[in-house]
Amino acid sequence: HGRSSVGFERGNCHMTVMAIATERAWTRDEMWEGVLVMPPLANNEHQRIVSKLTSAFSSVIDWDAGEQALPCANVSDRDTGWTYNYRDPDCVVYLSGNPARDCGTHWHGGPDLLVEVISPGENPLAKLGFYAAIDTREMLVVDRYPWALELYRLVDGELILQGRSDEATPTILTSAVLPFTFQLRHATPRSLIVVAHTGTGQTWTI
Repeated sequence: HGRSSVGFERGNCHMTVMAIATERAWTRDEMWEGVLVMPPLANNEHQRIVSKLTSAFSSVIDWDAGEQALPCANVSDRDTGWTYNYRDPDCVVYLSGNPARDCGTHWHGGPDLLVEVISPGENPLAKLGFYAAIDTREMLVVDRYPWALELYRLVDGELILQGRSDEATPTILTSAVLPFTFQLRHATPRSLIVVAHTGTGQTWTI
């Protein structure tokens, strides 16, 4: 899927991956069942999208109740030995009542909502099976080549596409997790992501 990957023998995996996690964390490497996957480096536009979405999500959650909205968190399907299999979504939201465990280094279990912003050569849909297996409730994909939004929701153990918003069909996508809608609107020099609060009407233009 346009990613570079390096395999490691299972017996040496833990030590090797721990070295990667501590010395090369800035690269946002992922480990897919012992195979090192290196997503493309995020450019400034990518970082701005993540920052603004995280800010919007942060404004509606209850931090005092332990809810969290974080950019670039490690998400795994296990508590110990997590560096053998983890992903690094661009943004995650964990709400109160979510059984996932905050292990400090990573989350064991899926978030209520995660965001994947696509970089050239990247295919976040390859992660759908993993995210569904750890009970991620919703996944928002931001595609920039060409611009489009896709919203997936967990249904009977699978993340199923609920809708797509692009320049030709700017459908409003409604989250079942947060009080937000997402819509892509045509603009220059690039399309805009409009996030709207379903209760207050407040909007964030990204």
